[in-house]
Amino acid sequence: MLNFYIIRSFNEIIEFHNLMPIVNIPSVLENGILSYSEVTKLEHKSIAMDGVQTRRNKRVPGGLQLHQYANLYFHARNPMLYVRRVENICILRIAKSISDVPGVVFTDRNAASNYVRFLGIRQVDTLNYRTIYARDWNDGNEYLKWEKKGSSSKIMG
Repeated sequence: MLNFYIIRSFNEIIEFHNLMPIVNIPSVLENGILSYSEVTKLEHKSIAMDGVQTRRNKRVPGGLQLHQYANLYFHARNPMLYVRRVENICILRIAKSISDVPGVVFTDRNAASNYVRFLGIRQVDTLNYRTIYARDWNDGNEYLKWEKKGSSSKIMG
């Protein structure tokens, strides 16, 4: 498994992650990992948080609505996994090569955040990998604590 404590650049990443209820795996095997908009057309169990989903009603600059992208995380150890830790969650490991697919968008934090930046593949070196892969969100500095907790970056495509 990926030793995420020592990731310091995009070149060191070998995989991305997707989180979902394990009961959805048969659907993924048949249909692939789908966007929020597409998966609502199928029978599935959602772990989406309603409060976050309402904040996702926005468009990626030069792209689609957020709900039209399938989400992957740089690492599954993020606030959503923490909140959903008592549920039967499956973490899918996705090859890094997915980042080469045209139309993939990267974010520097949760895409629903008011402070999110949407980035292309040429901008991934501007991401703060020490924050994304921080071992612990807690920090004596309140700004750094907020930054670590909010930096559960994603790729979407």
